[in-house]
Amino acid sequence: MRLLTLVMQIVLPLFVSSLGAGAANLTEDYFQPNSTGIKLQNGFERLFIQPFGPHGMRVRASLMRDPTGTESSALLDPPIEGPGGNAGLSHDLAIPFKGNATIRNGNLVAELSFGILSFFRVSSNGSRTLLISEYTDTKTLPARYYRQDFRAGSFAAEFSFTSDADEQIYGVGQQACCKDNSVNKKGQVVDLINYNSHVPLPVFMSNKGYLQFFNMPGQGRLEFSPLRTRLAVDEAFVVDYWITTAEPGDYDALQEQFTAVTGRQPTPPDFILGYQQSKLRYYNETQILSLAQRFHDEQVNVSLIVVDFFAWKFQGDWSFNPEFWPDPVGMAAKVKELTGAEMMVSLWPSVEDLSVNYIPMQEQGLLAITRDGPGVQDSFAGVYTRLIDSTNPAARQFLWKRLNDSYFSKGIHNFWIDQADGGTLGEPFENNGQDTINSLPYARSFAQYFLGTQEKVGKIYPWLHQQAIEEGFQNLTQADPSSSSCQYMSLTRSTFVGGQRFCSYLWSGDTSSRFDVLAQQITAGVSVAASGISSWTLDIGGFTGLNVDTDSGRELFVRWLAMGVFLPYMRVHGDRDCNIPLDPSQFLANQCPNEPWSYGDDNFVIIKKYIALRYQLVPYVKALFQMLQASGRTIMRPLYYDFNHDPSIINGTAVNDPRIVHEYMFGPQILVAPVSVEGAATKDVYLPVLSDAMIAQNFTWTHWWSEKDFGTGGETVTVNAPLDQIPVFYLGSKEDIFSGKVNI
Repeated sequence: MRLLTLVMQIVLPLFVSSLGAGAANLTEDYFQPNSTGIKLQNGFERLFIQPFGPHGMRVRASLMRDPTGTESSALLDPPIEGPGGNAGLSHDLAIPFKGNATIRNGNLVAELSFGILSFFRVSSNGSRTLLISEYTDTKTLPARYYRQDFRAGSFAAEFSFTSDADEQIYGVGQQACCKDNSVNKKGQVVDLINYNSHVPLPVFMSNKGYLQFFNMPGQGRLEFSPLRTRLAVDEAFVVDYWITTAEPGDYDALQEQFTAVTGRQPTPPDFILGYQQSKLRYYNETQILSLAQRFHDEQVNVSLIVVDFFAWKFQGDWSFNPEFWPDPVGMAAKVKELTGAEMMVSLWPSVEDLSVNYIPMQEQGLLAITRDGPGVQDSFAGVYTRLIDSTNPAARQFLWKRLNDSYFSKGIHNFWIDQADGGTLGEPFENNGQDTINSLPYARSFAQYFLGTQEKVGKIYPWLHQQAIEEGFQNLTQADPSSSSCQYMSLTRSTFVGGQRFCSYLWSGDTSSRFDVLAQQITAGVSVAASGISSWTLDIGGFTGLNVDTDSGRELFVRWLAMGVFLPYMRVHGDRDCNIPLDPSQFLANQCPNEPWSYGDDNFVIIKKYIALRYQLVPYVKALFQMLQASGRTIMRPLYYDFNHDPSIINGTAVNDPRIVHEYMFGPQILVAPVSVEGAATKDVYLPVLSDAMIAQNFTWTHWWSEKDFGTGGETVTVNAPLDQIPVFYLGSKEDIFSGKVNI
């Protein structure tokens, strides 16, 4: 009788009261959850399965005690849309080891059969398709496998799920610079540890029509082998994951459902959608004022001017060194007067003992420690440092007060969160920046935070550093925490899932200045976008290795800048090489130029043309961010998003064919195929087959520069690609694009 009842629960939609605040947004035929949840208990393990969000299930597993605590959770509770809000650990089905139970939410069914958990998608005709199940075999480790050394309540775990050999896996955050050119992650092992340019996020989509997110900020790895997908975590108190489903190929639906439970990007302020000027580094106030004057005189638009690191006297001061920056208020006001631009300033999490803030933070317990003593996390510029413990709310308040006193109250409202990857000062080893010893293979220190160890919560460290500024923005501007727009922004080198709900954007870290890296950044950008982070950019020109005095360096910069026109943010930055020696007056006072006029007179004409085009595109970019905020719709789109009906796209993505994965859609109407070969005069571009819906709107591929019509796609075309004509094709009307009217 009990099994019959469960079957009837699957067949008949029953309304239950555990609906989130956004449930009213779901259509009337949405299958409301037929259970508040399932609890399986077998003596030492507790497993909870609950409906959460649109077509989603949340699963939590723990040992010896029920899971508690939300400090490290990236899930919103209640979710923006869908059921399951404020449900705690509620359940109306309790089953023993090897028990059976079924629960449905929308089109997703979770089924326990003899204790093995499987997930199915229900189609409109009522048929069920297996998405994944816990991995079993005649002889194998249990699918839910734990290890515990009994020194604490935490444990290590390995959770395994079935996977098809030909399955394609997308997302998993941003891969490290500079060899990984993959979009399909099948066959890879992804290390879940943050460091410079490596921002792995434990979330991925499958071409089978599901998205899985491991709501766990600890270190570990994700393994995508032919028959099995496995999460291995070094330390946890709970294994917590969420899964949702949509029809295969509907990646926008998966992202909409995912961002409904993790948050959506507020729309950025208009100014930050323009051209952003930075370099390593402007090192005194006079340089900034001269820079602003030159932008004014050259009549080149600029929206943001950035002051990079070591504008402070000691690490951890979070203030200007008055010897070189005597009048921040006057400087910010003059920059605004000359250019209309806002300013941004860099902050690092490192605190040295000479800093004015070191003793107060030490006394108040606001610095991270090491488990073998008070210990240092890293060293830089000849001194040892500790990290501010941004997992501690009191430390976040301390940091923001300093930022407000030193910068925000003086007219500098935007902050660059650099080096705050967690564990150390931005690398997977210690002694960052100490040239004599940085090649020694020392692992990171055993960092201990307010919330736990580096192994358990380290990946959320940069996320909480972002939150410090987010909380400050809200307090000082009296902004509504649920506001869908931003007045100011922070820039970060790392984040965690849910970082998209902050007024913040991610960049890809310290990349090498090479043509092949320009192409590699495309796969990095579309992969992080497929992980829910569309608010993304990079260092135009790469970070290190570009010599502004060489023809090769100048060509690379212009090619990279051309791609930057068609990114969510157009940001120039880099540590340039040139014939000018370092200024000995300050640490790393690099005098090499990185401004639009620094790359030769002929190139300056081209650079001005590209910057002007960016400002023409601002209404389109703004519309893309509005779509992102409303629905989570990805901005920088891999080709499989919009052209999964094209066999060349599907097959090319499967093998990470550069012809496919080094092109992308910028929003739904612009195809971008950057030139990544030095000296190239032409470019072979694959034009995807347009969908029936696109053809019904009379869309064809039109070359941006020549206005030549190339038809409905399905072929590779060769176009001229001089420096001033990045290969770009568009759909629909260019007038609509410039006016911000998105037609797809």
